[in-house]
Amino acid sequence: MPHTIEKQRHIIDFTLASLLRRRGKNGALFTVYTLIVFILASVMFFTYALKEEAAQVLKGAPEIVVQRSLQGRYAPIPLEYAAKIRGIRGVMAVRPRLWGYYYDSVFLANYTIMTAESIPLPPGSIAIGHGISRMRRAYEGDTISFTGVDGKARNFTIAKILPQESQLLSADLILMNEDEYREFSGLPPGLASDLTLKVRNPKELTTIAEKIVKALPDSRPIIRNEILRTYDALFSWRGGLLIIIMSAAVLAFVIFAWDKASGLSAEEKKEIGILKAVGWETSDILFMKFWEGMTVSLTSFLAGTILAYGHIFFTSAALFAPVLKGWSVLYPVFRLTPFINPGQIATLFFLTVVPYTVTTIIPSWRAATIDPDSVLRS
Repeated sequence: MPHTIEKQRHIIDFTLASLLRRRGKNGALFTVYTLIVFILASVMFFTYALKEEAAQVLKGAPEIVVQRSLQGRYAPIPLEYAAKIRGIRGVMAVRPRLWGYYYDSVFLANYTIMTAESIPLPPGSIAIGHGISRMRRAYEGDTISFTGVDGKARNFTIAKILPQESQLLSADLILMNEDEYREFSGLPPGLASDLTLKVRNPKELTTIAEKIVKALPDSRPIIRNEILRTYDALFSWRGGLLIIIMSAAVLAFVIFAWDKASGLSAEEKKEIGILKAVGWETSDILFMKFWEGMTVSLTSFLAGTILAYGHIFFTSAALFAPVLKGWSVLYPVFRLTPFINPGQIATLFFLTVVPYTVTTIIPSWRAATIDPDSVLRS
């Protein structure tokens, strides 16, 4: 046993020396390998972090949102619907919401306008998100103008800039009081944008939604879990799209790894021939090649993963954010909270290290079976 351990140490030392002798070729492989791991890890980390952010944000969302569908399209909902829904067993509270969108033709951006419930706003005052403030360079005390549904421009005083920490929700948000919202948007009294419900038993959400549809056939209940599934599918689709686009680079890397492993140089063949001539067995050669591959692959895997972590969670995914966030003029500026689980690392390991290992096993075995006499005579 001591002899075996000592022999293994000697093989590992020789492997490291061999890697250093071919530092140029191995350095190129390390660079390409690290880049591939970096790309895949960045996409995985960013997609999963966005899913978790959406899940955390939607924890405070209404359990059921009831909208009205007219001619297959979203339409304002009468407030009388709220009284009918309150009569359904299991519904604890029904609250109407007023909200809509505003297109800024100057900055080519869409804003979300809502009525302020928790923030008291005097007439003629609004609260805006940090993203709008940054883009329009408007701050507390400044006057900002928006054109209402009647084509008339209205001036509002900025009473509050919403906290920067809430940019994921409020970057494009404008809050105003109910009377001014109805006048600005043209939504008449007696109508609301939608209704939010609070139920007694979360297990009865589906049952309550079915009862709402039976009582109000033109309504459309949306359960919070359905919104979560939609966001999950959306981010998974965009992340998968980017990985498919990068698959050409992954394929090129696999070909590069195969060429590197199978295309032994004359120096490498001579080295293997000498080792076998001095008493190394085929298993020793395979062990050496195994450690060569593991050294390059694990080092590249760790380097690419660490770089991807810094890219996503310290630079807010500067390279891939536009693809995965979608098209928008007004991006929220926020730092993602790291959400990494062992499943992600295992998947990344399977996508990067395993293909490289597989592409080097057979060529390494061929290299280990080289006849030393033929190599030394050549």
